Amino acid sequence: MPPTRIAEDESAIGVMCTDVFGPGWGSFRIAHLSTGDRVGVEIFQFNNAERPANNFEYWKSGVFHFCIQDPDVEGLAARIVAAGGKQRMPVREYFPGEKPYRMVYMEDPLGNILEIYSHSYELTYSAGAYV
Repeated sequence: MPPTRIAEDESAIGVMCTDVFGPGWGSFRIAHLSTGDRVGVEIFQFNNAERPANNFEYWKSGVFHFCIQDPDVEGLAARIVAAGGKQRMPVREYFPGEKPYRMVYMEDPLGNILEIYSHSYELTYSAGAYV
């Protein structure tokens, strides 16, 4: 799938991103990279990204989030909440009525953000993922 522009709208991906970022994010571009051993990397380009002159703020986190795959998205989310974490959004379907791929953003007890996918990165972001 080529780099894609995602807009804040009522599409499934637009609603999912509003759940994650909150209202008012507007739009961004995203590129998906995948390795042969089931590792996926997402590169985000936000329109309102800040570039401070001194960007070496070592005391702030530098990773936006990481993602894990578990076919029991709801079960893993419940275990994270039971351990003191937070569910940051409802479990969403990427392609409602078309494909059974589900996801949710969570927060662990230390404030780290993680995403849970029901299916592999390659399946979720194959050609035509947002079409």
